[in-house]
Amino acid sequence: MTAFALLPQTAPFKDDDRLSLDRVLGAASPIQRAWLAGFLAGIDVGQAPLPRIDAPARAAAPLTILFASESGNAERLAQDVAKLARKSGFKPKIIDFADLDVSDLPKGSRVVVIAATWGEGEPPSRATRAYADLMGASAPRLEGLTFAVLALGDTAYAEFCAVGKAIDARLAELGATRAIDRVDCDLDFEAPAASWIKSTLEAFAPDQDAADNVVAVDFSNRASAEISREPVTAEVTEHVNLNSSRSDKETIHLALGFDGAAPAYEPGDSLELFPENNPVVVDAILAATGLSSDESLRSALLAERDVTTLSVKTLETFAAETEHRDVRKLLDDGQARTWLEGRQLIDLVEAFPAALTVEQLTALTRPLPPRAYSIASSRKEVGDEAHLLIAAVRYETHGRKRGGVASTFVADRLKSSATTRVRLKPNKHFRLPEPSTDIIMIGPGTGVAPFRAFVQERRAIGAAGKSWLFFGDRRYTHDFLYQLEWQDALKDGSLTRIDLAFSRDMPNKVYVQHRLWEQRRELVEWLENGAQLYICGDAKAMAKDVRAAIVAAYADVKALSPETAELAVAELERGRRYHQDVY
Repeated sequence: MTAFALLPQTAPFKDDDRLSLDRVLGAASPIQRAWLAGFLAGIDVGQAPLPRIDAPARAAAPLTILFASESGNAERLAQDVAKLARKSGFKPKIIDFADLDVSDLPKGSRVVVIAATWGEGEPPSRATRAYADLMGASAPRLEGLTFAVLALGDTAYAEFCAVGKAIDARLAELGATRAIDRVDCDLDFEAPAASWIKSTLEAFAPDQDAADNVVAVDFSNRASAEISREPVTAEVTEHVNLNSSRSDKETIHLALGFDGAAPAYEPGDSLELFPENNPVVVDAILAATGLSSDESLRSALLAERDVTTLSVKTLETFAAETEHRDVRKLLDDGQARTWLEGRQLIDLVEAFPAALTVEQLTALTRPLPPRAYSIASSRKEVGDEAHLLIAAVRYETHGRKRGGVASTFVADRLKSSATTRVRLKPNKHFRLPEPSTDIIMIGPGTGVAPFRAFVQERRAIGAAGKSWLFFGDRRYTHDFLYQLEWQDALKDGSLTRIDLAFSRDMPNKVYVQHRLWEQRRELVEWLENGAQLYICGDAKAMAKDVRAAIVAAYADVKALSPETAELAVAELERGRRYHQDVY
C-alpha cells in the first residue's frame, strides 16, 4: 500500500479535525481514497451525493406496451404509460403494431394494448398486418400472458372502439388473463385514459420488494425538450382560395404567422386548429331549447362544445333527460341509427321539442376537438410561418345546408389578420428520408399539402434524391392546386417529375391510381432501387385504391402471383418505405 502523506499544518482544519482526517485517510486503501476524491469533486461542481444503496437492486418487472395508432393519440398514450411505468418499478418496452411479430407475444408476461379504431371499425392502416395475424388461425396461445386494453374511438361512428374491443376479446380467447376491464374512450379521452393507466399499473404491480429497489427516474425535467401540447395563437397572414371562381370546390391556402418563433415543426407534421362553431347553428339550438338568453352558454357552445355530432349515445341521453317518448321509441324499435344518418344535434332538438336546462344541453354535447391539417410548408423556406391547405366541406341533407365545422370556420370566418389557436402535432412516421433517397409522393386534392413541404425542404437542403409527384383533382383549369409552384419546382430540379389525374376533364374518370398503373414499370423500378413512397389523403377509398394499384403493378411488372405481389408491398411497409398519412 502506498504511504499516505499527512495533511500539512497549513491545511484549513482545526488540529483535532486534521488528526482525525490523518487517521482515516492513512488507513484507507487507494481505491477508497480515489472514490473520496471523486465524491468531493462532484460536490464542488454541484452534483448531489449518490443515494445510499443497502442491497443490490433487483431487475425491474418487464412490461410490453403495444399501440395501434392512426392520428398519434394511441402512441402518445403509450408513451405516458411507459413514463409512469418506470416510476412504478417496471421496465417498459413500447412496440408499434406496425412492428409487432405476433409470434413474440407468448414471450411476454404483462401486456398493455392501446388501440384506436379507424373509419367504420377498421384498424389503423399501419396496424393492419399485425391485427390480421392476431385475429388469424395461426395466432399463438397466450396462457402465460396478463393483459389490459384501452380502446380509442368516436361515438359518431357505428363501430365505436371496435378494434380495441376485438383485441380485448381475442387475447382472452387465446388464453391470456385480463388484469383490468377494458375502457372505451370517445374523443375526450384524456381524463378516462389517465385514470385507466393508473389503475392498470396498480393491477400489474410488480413484487413490492423489487419495486422498492428500483430507482425511479423522473423525466419531468426533460419537458423543455419535448413538444409542447399547449395551443399557441397564430395570426392569419394569407387567406387565398386556390380554386378558380368557376370551380365547384373551395380550397383555402392559409398562412399563419406567430408572435415569435413558429412551432418547431418538420415536414410531415400537422397543426391542430381549434375551430369555432357556426353562430347560426348555435343560435338555432339555443332557440329550440329555450336557452337563447344565456350568453355564457352561447360562448361555451361556440368555442368549447361539439354542437353537430349526433350519435346513439346522444339520443339515449336526450331520452333519459327529457323522457321524450318518441325518442325512446326510436331507440327501443332499433331505428335510431337509421334516423341519425345525415342528421345533427339541431335536427334532434327541433324534431323533438323540449325545454332543456343548461346542464341538460351541455350533457348532449362533448368537447369540441381540434382538427388536424398537414402542414404545407418548410420552415427552411417560409421562416416563422406555417401554411395549411383546407378544403371547405359543404353539403345538404334532410333539407338543411350544412358545413364542416373547421373547414367552414376557416373559409367563411377566419379572414386575414384574424387570430386562431393551433397546436403542433408531430408525425414521426411521415418523415423525409436521407436527402440522397428518391421519393414518390401520392397526394390528390388537399393530400398534396405535406408534399409541398417536402419539395420546399429538399430544395432548401439541396437534396440529391429524385422526387416524383402524383397529383389529382377535378379539373385542370380550375383545381390545379399550387400549379405555378410545381412548374417552378420542375424547372429548378427540386421536383423531378409530376403525373396528373383530373377526373372531370374526360368522359371516363381518371384518378391517381390509374396514373400509377400507367407508369407501373417506372414506379416499380424506382421502388426496387430504394425509393420511399408516401401517400396522403382520403383513407376510405383513395388510399385503398392506391395500394391495390401498387400491388397490381408489382404483379404485372415482376410477373408475380397476387399473393406474392401483396407480400412485396407488405415488405415495403415492414421496411418503413411505404408511408401513409390518411384521414
